[in-house]
Amino acid sequence: MLLTWIVVFSLLGSVGSLAGALLLLAFPSRMRSTVVPALVSYSAGTLLGAAFLGMLPQALERAYAGPVLATVLAGIVLFFLLEKLVIWRHCHDGECERHNTAGPLILFGDAFHNFVDGVVIAAAFLISIPLGTATALAVIAHEVPQEIGDFAVLLDSGYPRQRAFLYNLYSSLATLPGAMIAYFYLTTVQAAVPYILAFSAASFIYIATADLIPKLHRNAGLGASIEQIFLLLAGIGTILFFRLHQG
Repeated sequence: MLLTWIVVFSLLGSVGSLAGALLLLAFPSRMRSTVVPALVSYSAGTLLGAAFLGMLPQALERAYAGPVLATVLAGIVLFFLLEKLVIWRHCHDGECERHNTAGPLILFGDAFHNFVDGVVIAAAFLISIPLGTATALAVIAHEVPQEIGDFAVLLDSGYPRQRAFLYNLYSSLATLPGAMIAYFYLTTVQAAVPYILAFSAASFIYIATADLIPKLHRNAGLGASIEQIFLLLAGIGTILFFRLHQG
């Protein structure tokens, strides 16, 4: 039963987010320019909520605070280094520094990212189904705008639309093997779960604070700021709902 939950939400986190991105790409550009920033605000809230209300409390209940927090710090530093090397770069709209990067590097980075997302989802479900559901929701929420950017990058790199879709699909499917490996490995080594959660929390915190929130600050208008705050709190509230119903 637990494996079924992991498989379903891993697929939703990969193929589902890609389908959502393609659906948004079909929207008129004016509508897309409104929806994507809203998704980014909501995504930032879900990522922060999942990290601070879900993953870290669960990790701290199962291991000493010192090693757990050291793992979070090490994770943030590692993601900073990876981003500096342009191995793991998250883009959430059509304007992105990554547009000058070769398409294969984009696909490699996304496949690695999706593989880690699978590990994150499986580790959370091993704690509880509500935590796994909340974590998968956070993954899906930030993957949709990311996939829009990835698709645009591949098109700008000269890939035909159909080939760009297929390559993006292949890289998205890396979530499932990541989840399967984590499920069969972590069930035998439960001591690793707190540190997997801490590392996962680091990735969520880094994405939210280093990538998403700076994008939100680019639009400093009063109306946009109020909307951003509301959607960010809505994302946190969504995770809090699942956290309160955890059992």
